Amino acid sequence: MKNIAIFASGSGTNAENLIAYFSTRNSAKVSLILSNKKDAFVLKRAAKHNIDSLFFDRQDFYHSDTVLNCLSSYGIDFIVLAGFLWLVPDNILRKYDHKIINIHPALLPYYGGKGMYGEKVHQAVIDNREKESGISIHFVNEKYDEGDIIFQARCNIEPHDTPEILANKVHALEYKYFPVIIEETILKTL
Repeated sequence: MKNIAIFASGSGTNAENLIAYFSTRNSAKVSLILSNKKDAFVLKRAAKHNIDSLFFDRQDFYHSDTVLNCLSSYGIDFIVLAGFLWLVPDNILRKYDHKIINIHPALLPYYGGKGMYGEKVHQAVIDNREKESGISIHFVNEKYDEGDIIFQARCNIEPHDTPEILANKVHALEYKYFPVIIEETILKTL
């Protein structure tokens, strides 16, 4: 069984979905939740599910091996970014090459990059009168949203859709596909 660490900065709904999914699987389990925000609700979700967690700051992440050593001590095999907005530093990228997976709430390569997250993405998609949006699950590299794409799923955008309506459609795709694609990716490495 592989060990997954989830990096998250916010409420952790995707993280909780992953915890629930992998609690019934033999392929992997969520062993650790890490956050760069001390008050992120995802840390409360981790406690609720008896999953260890770690808060780290910029110094820990970018200028020390604190986070990398923590990952190693838990025997982490894969990292999943679920609403985590910082670039992953080189020391972690090297150790987990093609073993860090992110989800983006749009069809990359469009509407990605620094500052493109959450409602900002959905607003940009609506403002540009796109006919569809969706999710992109991809490997993480040294640039925002530019790693190799593993999977995409699409949803239609109706003329009356608001960013909030589009967000709900995209969230439904995230909940449906993110755990399955992570598991498929892990199983390919066994």
